[in-house]
Amino acid sequence: MGSESGASNTTRREFVVQAAAGLATAVTAANLRAQSGTGPGGRIRVAFIGLGGMGMGRLRQFMKHEDVEVAALCDVDENHLTAAQAEVEKQAGRRPERLRDFRRVLDRRDVDAVAICTPDHWHALPTIMACQAGKDVFVEKPLSYSIGEGRLMADAARKHGRVTQMGNHIHNDLPNYRRVVELVRSGRLGRIDRVYCWKRSESKGLGNPPDGDPPKGLDYDFWLGPAPKRRFNPNRAHFNYRYFWDYSGGMFIDFWCHITDVAYWALDLQAPRSVSASGFRNLADDNAETPNVLEAVYEYPGLLLTWGLHPVGLPGWAGVDPGCAFIGSEATLVTAYGRHEVFVKGKPEPGFPRPEPSIPDSPGHIREFLDSVKSRKETNCNLQYSHRLSKAGLLGCISFRVGRKILWDDARERIEGDSKAQSLVKRRYRKPWRL
Repeated sequence: MGSESGASNTTRREFVVQAAAGLATAVTAANLRAQSGTGPGGRIRVAFIGLGGMGMGRLRQFMKHEDVEVAALCDVDENHLTAAQAEVEKQAGRRPERLRDFRRVLDRRDVDAVAICTPDHWHALPTIMACQAGKDVFVEKPLSYSIGEGRLMADAARKHGRVTQMGNHIHNDLPNYRRVVELVRSGRLGRIDRVYCWKRSESKGLGNPPDGDPPKGLDYDFWLGPAPKRRFNPNRAHFNYRYFWDYSGGMFIDFWCHITDVAYWALDLQAPRSVSASGFRNLADDNAETPNVLEAVYEYPGLLLTWGLHPVGLPGWAGVDPGCAFIGSEATLVTAYGRHEVFVKGKPEPGFPRPEPSIPDSPGHIREFLDSVKSRKETNCNLQYSHRLSKAGLLGCISFRVGRKILWDDARERIEGDSKAQSLVKRRYRKPWRL
């Protein structure tokens, strides 16, 4: 069993999660193999863990599919549960059970899959324990709060044979990325040795409200979970959690998976050899911690990938946000989520020759997950790919936090020669939560 610091005497693939003594769900390997992934009549019984803004959005999206049955709703905030239950009753004419503890969701035999839409620091434990309990998993991006968590999540999905999908919906909900990938892989842009990714960041601070008591209905200690104990502050909980290092990595990590995904997909990127990130937060009257100005440089074999975050976007392409530019020896391709453009010698070239489409269109990100639950085929954004993508963004956060360039050994998933940076690869969990 892992210690509180996250260190382990076992190998990566031989881990045990114990969230609190005696409360983890136990499922035998035989029972796992026996589960088909669907309920009676081919309906997929989905439980929703985390029902804030993103969770409510996902709940509505899942309910659009006729073969989805909402099995249970789970959140540590009663206000979220009330709103979600009312939404299900309005759309489906029934009131699913409300739960405050995600472990009670995983105990249920009438749950085929879970959708985990919690803050980043709460992605790992529900995902790993859901895999152990024989549930398929849809989990939001970024995959994990830390690289160590992401590795255990990916290993759990593989070990227990679960269908998984990270909520990186731009990958499948729009056809644009498929056309970009085809064009980049065709070689018509020439040799690509530079990629630029960018996002316009926040230009207005969050304010600096005083600490106080959590609002009625919110189990704040459970919300903190494995994160350090802190006084409640209105800016820390719910949506703005992402701007505090205890829970996430700011706008940078929030959008990393969405826009860097197209570069990883098109160029089949694996892991960077080095990462160097620097920046600052320049917003007045603001108690947030993560930078709103950041430049991160990633070194891959034969390629430099630069990721920029700034309130005014990238000069020259400020109208494209977020964006990714593939700089080729023959042409440059600039893409946003839903459209892209090719430039030759600095000028737009609308007639640039394109290959025949070769990547089949997707039925949609959530539909792909649901179809895979039934077929048991892997999704495009399964946890193996999602860990590979997310950990590079997390390395950028680590480089920024230690204030220097870091060298990454991907075979061992360790930072070389930097104990302080390496200490951020895994997080210290707060009792009684353990990983």
